[in-house]
Amino acid sequence: MDTTVSTKERLRQALRLRRQEITPEQYAARSAEITEHLLKILAPFDRILVYSSKPPEADTRPLITALLEEGKHVIVPIIQREDCSLRFSYIRTTDVLVPGTFHVPEPVGNEIPADPADIEVALIPLLGFDAGGNRIGYGAGYYDRFLAQHIHFPTVGVAFAVQECENIPSEPTDQTLDAVVTESGHTIISKHPDLHQLTG
Repeated sequence: MDTTVSTKERLRQALRLRRQEITPEQYAARSAEITEHLLKILAPFDRILVYSSKPPEADTRPLITALLEEGKHVIVPIIQREDCSLRFSYIRTTDVLVPGTFHVPEPVGNEIPADPADIEVALIPLLGFDAGGNRIGYGAGYYDRFLAQHIHFPTVGVAFAVQECENIPSEPTDQTLDAVVTESGHTIISKHPDLHQLTG
């Protein structure tokens, strides 16, 4: 096995353990703090891609509800296992989100097709991140493949602070994040032209 690949697998195992150590009380409190930070920095944007979380990922359902109440257009990803890609749907309520592929909540039977070109900012799930914007996901590459084809919008990783790493080994196909939000606040990493809007 390639050294980088084996190193990433070990890192994934360690990061899963870190996240599992978060108590239910901490999970709820930290997720709420992340939601507050995100609502501030997402204020200038209208069409927002939000990953639909499943525990123990930072809970995005309250964020989605709040964005919809503000009149924002929320887009969620739908996993296509056949070709390891993502398609997208608008949602008008979180009630349509039910466990789908890999138990990820998806608007099964209630899709409103969304064009990736409409996305103004994207919230990206992750297992770990570092100060350079490197991200480690679950290993299937769904988001890396998608982001490699769509660079017109800034990407914001969403995680708990314990998911930060000193250094994440990267491969040519890995896509870096433009910013990261945790319960501690947000960090701008890149000079993406739209990031000046992330004022928080």
